[in-house]
Amino acid sequence: MGMTIHVDVVSADREIYSGSSEMVVAPAEMGEVGIMPGHSQFITRLTPGEVRIQHEGEAEEILYVSGGFLEVQPSVVTILSDTAERAPDIDAAEAEAAKRRAEQALEEQTSDMELARAKAELMEATARLRVYRRHREGAHA
Repeated sequence: MGMTIHVDVVSADREIYSGSSEMVVAPAEMGEVGIMPGHSQFITRLTPGEVRIQHEGEAEEILYVSGGFLEVQPSVVTILSDTAERAPDIDAAEAEAAKRRAEQALEEQTSDMELARAKAELMEATARLRVYRRHREGAHA
């Protein structure tokens, strides 16, 4: 049995994942970060994207997060996100519709605030679709 670290992924409305992991990879604001047991402590903001949790001797679990925070403690990694979901649970049709709405909003924006909101929504929808597609490709490999 290898070394593991406990991982908790929590969204605004529920716990998405809680368990042991050999490694966690997450989309930090300054670039993708990988955390293994014994990693130094830190906290960082997350961007919309993919979280990969490597289980002991098993395939990795893929999650989508809309952003949020990642905290690394000596024996626990905690990810807090407004929205988080397991890749198999992503509704591709809904994600595509959200992307189209965000693209339309970008074209119709009339203020800086609307432009910023539309860009953020487009970034989230695009990241969600990317996670869904990566999961589907891995499931068919």
